[in-house]
Amino acid sequence: MLLTSWGKALDKEHPLPEYPRPQFVRDSYLSLNGIWKLNFCAGEIITDNYEYEIVVPYSPETPLSGVGKTLNKGEKLVYERAFTLPDGFNKGRVIMHIGAADQTAKVLINGSQAFYHEGGYTPFEFEITDYIRDGENTVNVICEDYCEDNEFSRGKQRTKRGGIWYSPQSGIWQSVWLESVPEEYIKSVRITPDFDKEQVHFDFNDTQGVNIKIYDGDSLIADTNECTIELPDFTAWSPECPHLYDVEFTYKKDRVKSYFGMRKFSTGTDDDGVLRLFLNNKPYFQNGLLDQGYYPDGYLTPPSNEAMEYDVKTVKRLGFNMLRKHIKIEPLLWYHYCDKNGIIVWQDMINGGGKYGLEVSVLPFIGVKINDRKPKSFHRTSEKAMKLYYRELDEMLGALYNCPCIAMWVPFNEGWGQFDSAKAYRYIKDHDKTRLVDSASGWHDMGISDVISKHIYFTPIKVKRGDRAYVLSEFGGLSTRIDGHTFNDKMFGYKIYKNRSTLTKAYKKLFDKVIIPQIPSGLSATVYTQVTDVEDELNGILTYDREIIKIDEETIKNINERVKL
Repeated sequence: MLLTSWGKALDKEHPLPEYPRPQFVRDSYLSLNGIWKLNFCAGEIITDNYEYEIVVPYSPETPLSGVGKTLNKGEKLVYERAFTLPDGFNKGRVIMHIGAADQTAKVLINGSQAFYHEGGYTPFEFEITDYIRDGENTVNVICEDYCEDNEFSRGKQRTKRGGIWYSPQSGIWQSVWLESVPEEYIKSVRITPDFDKEQVHFDFNDTQGVNIKIYDGDSLIADTNECTIELPDFTAWSPECPHLYDVEFTYKKDRVKSYFGMRKFSTGTDDDGVLRLFLNNKPYFQNGLLDQGYYPDGYLTPPSNEAMEYDVKTVKRLGFNMLRKHIKIEPLLWYHYCDKNGIIVWQDMINGGGKYGLEVSVLPFIGVKINDRKPKSFHRTSEKAMKLYYRELDEMLGALYNCPCIAMWVPFNEGWGQFDSAKAYRYIKDHDKTRLVDSASGWHDMGISDVISKHIYFTPIKVKRGDRAYVLSEFGGLSTRIDGHTFNDKMFGYKIYKNRSTLTKAYKKLFDKVIIPQIPSGLSATVYTQVTDVEDELNGILTYDREIIKIDEETIKNINERVKL
C-alpha cells in the first residue's frame, strides 16, 4: 500500500477540518467529517447494526477510509452518523453541504428525506431546519454508483482499471458540513471583474440592499450598496502578481467574506499578426501541466488540504503558470490555492456516456473526425444522462464562477461521451462571458471553439496556424519508474526511460528542439502530461506519493524561463 506523508499522519476523527469554502465564508461552521457508520446493502436499509466504520469523506475503496472494499453492482452504500448542534449555533436556518458524492445521494435527517442529488462531482447544499430537533440528530446518506454501467459522469473511473483508467470509487468523497444563517440571508453572489471598464460587478440574484466593503490589504477602498463599483488604478491579478481584493457583504444579520481578482482572459493578435491567448489585454504564453488530482491513499480525495497546497506550490516553484484540471472538480480550497499562488486553471467538465469505442481509440489517429451532432456516434444514448450533463455543467459553472484563476472551460475531452459541442460552447458562453472555451479538447473539433486544441503524443508536433489560437492541450507523457514510490508493479507511459537521468535528457530535448522553437510561429499554450504519476501511469513529474521530483528540478526551471513569448 502506497501512502503519502499526509495520509500517514491522518487524524481519522478530524480529517480535512479546514473551512471548505473560502470564496464565500461565514463564521458558522460545523464539520461532519470523521467516523461514520457504513453498510453495503442491496436496498436502502436503515438499521441499528453497521458492519463498518468509515472515515468520511474518503470513499470506501480507498486506504484512508479504513474500509478498503469496492461497491459491487446492485449494492448501495448506507452511511449514518449522529450530530448535535452546539448551543447558539442555529441562527434561524441550518444548511447542510456535501462537497461531492458519487453518483447519487439521498439524504435523510432523523429518518425523513431532506434531499436527493444526482451527479458525482459537483457540490450541493440544502436546508435541514425543519428536520432537526433539540439534542442528538441522525443523518443517513444513501449512495448508489453505477460507474460505467450507466451514462452518468464518471471521469476516469473504470470497474476494470488499468492504463489511463483508474480505480473505481463511490459514495461521499468531499467534505460534509453544516452552517447556520439568519432567516433572511445572502444565498449566493456572482463576482464579475470588468478589466476594461476598471470596475467590478456583484450580482446577488434576488437579494437587494447588500452592503459591500472592498479592502486592498488593510485599506478600505469601497463601502457602498451599489452593485457595480469603480476601481480606478487597480492592481491586476496575474501569475507574476496574484493580487486579490478582499470583500465583505452584509445583509441585515448576515455577513459573508469573499475575494476577487482583477484580470481578463481573451484571445487576440500579437504585433506579428499571430493569434494568441491574452491575459489582461496582452499576449501571454500559458505553460502548464495536466493535473488529475489523484492520490494513492485517498484517490480523488486529498489526504489533507496541505497536500493540495503542496501540489500547487510545487508547480509554481518549478516555473509553470497553469494547470489543466483534468476530468475532476476539486474541493474549493484547491482553487483558492491557485488564486493565491498565481496559477491559471483550465477546468474540464466530467465525461460520461457509454462504453467508448473507435471514436476514441482509432479514428482520431487516422485523421477521421466525427460530427458530434449524432450522439450515438459517441456512445451517448441516454436522454436522462445528457440532461444530467447540463445540470452538472451548470452546477460546476456556478460553484467555480468566483475563482479568479479559471481561464478556460473544457466541456469535452478526446470524444469521451461528446455530444453537440457547439451547443455546449454556446451554453457556457451564455452563462460566463468572462472566460474562454475549449469545446473539444484533443480531437473531433466542430469549429465552434475559442482555440485550436491538439493532443499529440506519438506523431511529430507541428504547429499549423488557423483561425484561432493554437494550444497543445496535451503532450509529453515521458515515463520512468522510481522503485518504492509506485502504486503497483504495472507501468504505462507514452515513452519509457530507464532512469531519471535519461528522462531528464528526453524532457529537455523535447522542449529545446520541438516546443520552444515553435512558440514564435504560433504555439500559444502547452499542457505537459502530467503533474504526478497516477496508478499505472508513471509519466508524472512527481511520483504518485509526491516524495520525489523525477525530472531534475533545475532543468525544469531553466526550461520554463524560456517557455514564454
